[in-house]
Amino acid sequence: MPKSPQTVSIEAEGLGKSFGDLTAVEEVSFTVKPGEVVGFIGPNGAGKSTTLRMLTGFLRPSTGKARIGGHDVLRKPGAARRQFGYLPETGPLYGEMTVIEFLHFVAGARGMDRLALDGDLNRVRKICHLEKVWHQTIETLSKGYRQRVGLAQAILHDPSCLILDEPTDGLDPNQKQEVRDLVTEMGSEKAILLSTHVLEELEAVCDRVILLHKGSVLLDESIGAMRKRHPLFGSVKVRVAESDAERAPAVFKKLEPFVSKIDRQGEDFLLYSRDKRNVSEAVLAVIKDSGLDLREVAPVIPRLEDVFQELTRPTSNFTEEDE
Repeated sequence: MPKSPQTVSIEAEGLGKSFGDLTAVEEVSFTVKPGEVVGFIGPNGAGKSTTLRMLTGFLRPSTGKARIGGHDVLRKPGAARRQFGYLPETGPLYGEMTVIEFLHFVAGARGMDRLALDGDLNRVRKICHLEKVWHQTIETLSKGYRQRVGLAQAILHDPSCLILDEPTDGLDPNQKQEVRDLVTEMGSEKAILLSTHVLEELEAVCDRVILLHKGSVLLDESIGAMRKRHPLFGSVKVRVAESDAERAPAVFKKLEPFVSKIDRQGEDFLLYSRDKRNVSEAVLAVIKDSGLDLREVAPVIPRLEDVFQELTRPTSNFTEEDE
């Protein structure tokens, strides 16, 4: 009996993979539930592609299990594959086929209902904007259009789960936005795991982030919680008039309950939040009472790229206790 949409999820339970003496992935566990779009990120060599290949049944894990909709991808591969669509980073497309021929081939390989196939083809043709190249051979298509064809085959059978590896690779900005809009729309019902190097995509479409580092899950949390891990989160940049720059440090000393550290460069000051809460209101109140000639105050909002680098650099002090 097929799973109801509410129960179809992507699950990794203690997944591990070794190649000889090399451990590529170790004890990776997470769940992506319906209605979630989860970003899957990590440095090159972190084990992302290996994990995706195990989740989709293309690589047998050394340890652990991968399940789609409760179906073990190795023990019940047919049942599992009916539940998910997969867009690999470099998808296998047959260049000599036209787009419609390729999608017919994919439908046949999946055993899709031929009576309903015309409707399925029309749906993905519109969603992926393939009208102009529908009868064109794939080998003549641009990289962007090939990516669209890859996405079309992944959603042709309207799966409950999607595993997407770099889905916007090779697309221009407008095409990227179209794919992000599509992922957001599908993410209201489907369980979607999205692997990407483009961290701005996380903010655009993802509910939470799984960061893989050195083959293990370093964190699994919301984007807001991830951003909060940066040392500058909650800090405030302040600029005062040059005439007040010398007396400003004494004024800011009153902020010790809220501020752990102060950096100065001329009339510019960086006030580090003691507990990573936004200290803007406290700063403004102290400055107002002091009469400092304030020129600018702005909260520090770390970029996700900065957070990523902070967490994965060789000298990072991140530990499980930080969670």
